[in-house]
Amino acid sequence: MARKKKTRMKSGDFLLVILVLGLVVFGVIMVFSASYYSSISETGDPYAYLKDNIKWAILGGFVMLVASLLDYHVYNRLAPFLLLISIVLLLMLFTPLGVTRNNATRWIGVGSFTLMPGEVAKICAILFVAWFLSKDPKRIRSFFRGVLPLLLLCGVYFILIIKQPNLSTAITICAIIFGMMFVAGLNIFYLIDIGFLGGMGITALVFTDEDGYWMKRITSFIDPFEDPLDTGWQVIQSLLALGSGGLFGVGLGKSIQKTLYLPEPQNDFIFSIIGEELGFIGCLVLIICYIVLIWRGCHIALNAPDMFGTLIASGITIMLAVQVILNIAVVTSSMPPTGITLPFISYGGNALMLFMGSFGILLNISRHSAT
Repeated sequence: MARKKKTRMKSGDFLLVILVLGLVVFGVIMVFSASYYSSISETGDPYAYLKDNIKWAILGGFVMLVASLLDYHVYNRLAPFLLLISIVLLLMLFTPLGVTRNNATRWIGVGSFTLMPGEVAKICAILFVAWFLSKDPKRIRSFFRGVLPLLLLCGVYFILIIKQPNLSTAITICAIIFGMMFVAGLNIFYLIDIGFLGGMGITALVFTDEDGYWMKRITSFIDPFEDPLDTGWQVIQSLLALGSGGLFGVGLGKSIQKTLYLPEPQNDFIFSIIGEELGFIGCLVLIICYIVLIWRGCHIALNAPDMFGTLIASGITIMLAVQVILNIAVVTSSMPPTGITLPFISYGGNALMLFMGSFGILLNISRHSAT
């Protein structure tokens, strides 16, 4: 038995590594395919997005390697400090360092370097909640000692992120925290009540928005063809791309919608280009890869040597699952546009590096598992 545990420490979860690296390589290929014409239009260089994405993928691979070798118990001491850093970074968005793109201030910029505090906040929230709940496992049964502090944390994150505005990241972080609370033993009725209150809060946000920003998002989702040249344009082009792909797709690199019809196809709507070029079969294979990756995450969480490891693994797996569901739902017009990236696939250096780093932590937890 001791020999088996030692081998596990050396190898970790091999399937998880293969899936992550496979998705990253596939993402680099698809970002190049999807961004070719946008890159020419914006920079004059058809390989600009490709070169940038390869750079971040290599950096992400290095971060993943380091995280996989670093004992995850070190985060037990760093968790409160990391939480503070994430909140400070979110507050910095409202300073002159905040960078605004497409009417949203989601980046901190210093020279040519930019950072998305919302992406940093996800992993910091996971580590803090895991530390908070594992330090005293019984506190989740107490509303005032366990549930209320985490609800207040959700509120702080939600307010700071929704101001950017970035509803998708706010929803993702809250879903991660609620999911981890459930794994830790939160009463199911508490979870239902929290979900109801959260839904009421989002509804209030939509109907009290003086600028009508969120209402436009909702109405464009309900009937994108009502305003096909403005609020419904991106979703309509996405549906056209998916419909054009059919069963087997039009072929890699042969998308029509990426030729400046679908705005920024390499980002949130890259799944549309995958559907157009690789068809339903390509989308199905990609979804199966995500399902297997989620399964491996659940397996690691169930076999983690302690509650701290279980909660971290659960949080990372929940983060992956929520983002995959939200992204595909948006692209297929099943929910309002939210601006959520497709993990490991969409263009975006911060998101790619932090996701790979998160799965490095997950890999390290698997290396400590006895099974």
